[in-house]
Amino acid sequence: MKSLVAYFSATGCTKALAKSLAEAAGADIFEIVPEIPYTAADLDWQDSRSRSSVEMGDKSSRPDVRDAVRNMEDYDVLFVGFPIWWYVAPRIINTFLEQYDLSGKTVIPFATSGSSGMGSTNTYLAPSCKGATLLAGRRFSSRATKQDLKRWVASMNLG
Repeated sequence: MKSLVAYFSATGCTKALAKSLAEAAGADIFEIVPEIPYTAADLDWQDSRSRSSVEMGDKSSRPDVRDAVRNMEDYDVLFVGFPIWWYVAPRIINTFLEQYDLSGKTVIPFATSGSSGMGSTNTYLAPSCKGATLLAGRRFSSRATKQDLKRWVASMNLG
């Protein structure tokens, strides 16, 4: 089974976790980069007019992604990482997933958050994962070790 860790990182926390997960899982890695980068003002969740607040308030919002995985058909397992925003994945994750035919793939979300859990993440991701098996995800703290990640991957018996 060939695996890919694809991640969106707004501030760098998810990027560090994704790199460790890719090493722990023996997976390739791909950064989900927004076409228009987020600024600090865009990420101000306390401002209802900030870009992230507006996107998260609109379930149909699909921020553009700059690049695509050129060989997605080669992967059987797709770990998808992101920071938790409003108790779900940022809308750019839906954009990313909807670019591909995920039929027959296993999609496994993972997230970073200071305190929020996965919330309703899978409820909102499921429509973007047509044809795939969407597994329950896991939130990790910034203190997660490579051993924690190896144990998590091993617990899934992916083959």
